[in-house]
Amino acid sequence: MHITINTFGSDTGMLMRIGGKDDAGIDGRWIEVKNPATGELLDRVPAGTKEDVSCAVDAAEVAYGAWAKKSMRERGVILFHAARNVRDQHKDLARLLTLEQGKPLHESIDEVRGFANILEFYAGISAHSSGEAIRLGPAGDCMVIREPLGVCGAIIPWNMPVLIMGWKVGPALLAGNTLVLKPASTTPLTTLKLAGILDSAGLLPGVLNIVTGSGESVGAAIVRHPRIRKVSFTGDCITGSKIREMASGLLKDLTLELGGSDPMIVMPDAAIDKAVEGAIRGRFYNAGQTCTAVKRLYVHEKISSLFIQKLKGRIDALTVGNGLGSKIDIGPMNNAGQREKISQMVEETRKNKEGTILTGGYALKGTAYEQGYFYRPTLVSDVVPGSRLVTNEIFGPVLPIMTVPDLDTAIREANNTRYELGASVWTKDLATTKRVFDEVKAGIIWVNRHLTVPPEIPFGGMNESGTGRENGQHALDSYSRTKTLFLGW
Repeated sequence: MHITINTFGSDTGMLMRIGGKDDAGIDGRWIEVKNPATGELLDRVPAGTKEDVSCAVDAAEVAYGAWAKKSMRERGVILFHAARNVRDQHKDLARLLTLEQGKPLHESIDEVRGFANILEFYAGISAHSSGEAIRLGPAGDCMVIREPLGVCGAIIPWNMPVLIMGWKVGPALLAGNTLVLKPASTTPLTTLKLAGILDSAGLLPGVLNIVTGSGESVGAAIVRHPRIRKVSFTGDCITGSKIREMASGLLKDLTLELGGSDPMIVMPDAAIDKAVEGAIRGRFYNAGQTCTAVKRLYVHEKISSLFIQKLKGRIDALTVGNGLGSKIDIGPMNNAGQREKISQMVEETRKNKEGTILTGGYALKGTAYEQGYFYRPTLVSDVVPGSRLVTNEIFGPVLPIMTVPDLDTAIREANNTRYELGASVWTKDLATTKRVFDEVKAGIIWVNRHLTVPPEIPFGGMNESGTGRENGQHALDSYSRTKTLFLGW
């Protein structure tokens, strides 16, 4: 199936209707996409159905044979051309991303460039694909190859829609699969634009199919569809658990990148100013709406007073506003429901005296913020054990900070969570680094940094933070299966 582009006359550009019926949306089957900074209606996309997913799967199956027969090198060249075109259009794509997601323009530019970087990485390794030969002596020889799975499904979130689209599209298509992808309902526009760029770079018709719609209709249909062999989902833990249940009887491969409550541990020998900046970026990037953001900060008591003083000063200096404005550090939260959750957590902390709010702790009002989902960056100290600020995932610009007497306590508290996604330690001591790496439960441990995830490295969590890995060779392998040829002489 070929991706078709339909112009609806809005200033965001174009929408794509893929796999759906030509009259989709005529009877009110539309999803409105609004600017979270202003409440302005940006565009509408079709509210897809189970039938639309079936149409997309049909198209993906038709395309699969010819796409899988292409060499990995040929598929990589197409990804490389798409990456070049994304870089050429990165300013327009970044503006559209800010309009629908809310993040500051400089963050959107980084994310769009990150998407191009992912495609370039997979294009680069396409030239080095190889199998395995095993000599068995008199018994014979065997050859082991990897072949694609078939039609795969992807469900991407609203917080980092462009980057995470790259995480899924890059390895899935390079491995030779075709894909049915559902973007988040609040951020589908940039995804659709990128799909058009990929299409124009040389994808065969039906290789990439985007179906817009809700999780209850389109998302569930992708997970339950018997001809979709693998589903990659990024989102919250509750939805991830439901996906596990829905897919349990279908023998379907799953990659689930779920929530996180990442601890950041700062030891007395750390470079304090660098650690403060790491906490600022690690917590407040994308208004704190990142799975592997710093969610809990543990600072050694020897430096806690100075560290908190410096951190508060930096937080107070952060500018909040429309992401298209100049010198904006933090944009609005993406949706009203997310801001309400954050507000309730902070108010509960204040009411129950479970922590001391040092700065922030309120939704922003007034003319400049009236229609948007803005929340003031917040720092909370002396948070008591058991508070929801440390037991739940805080998906917003709120940072709880706790003082610890030693590394033993820091490690124990870091592990006091059901999430195991990421963690960081800030120290110059190799022995401290080794202990944290050996003892803290997380899929990735950073040292003297947090949040950075280049496409070369595997990324993912354990326990309630999910299963499987995005990025790198590990992701590419997850979109293929081994097949062995045994030669008996």
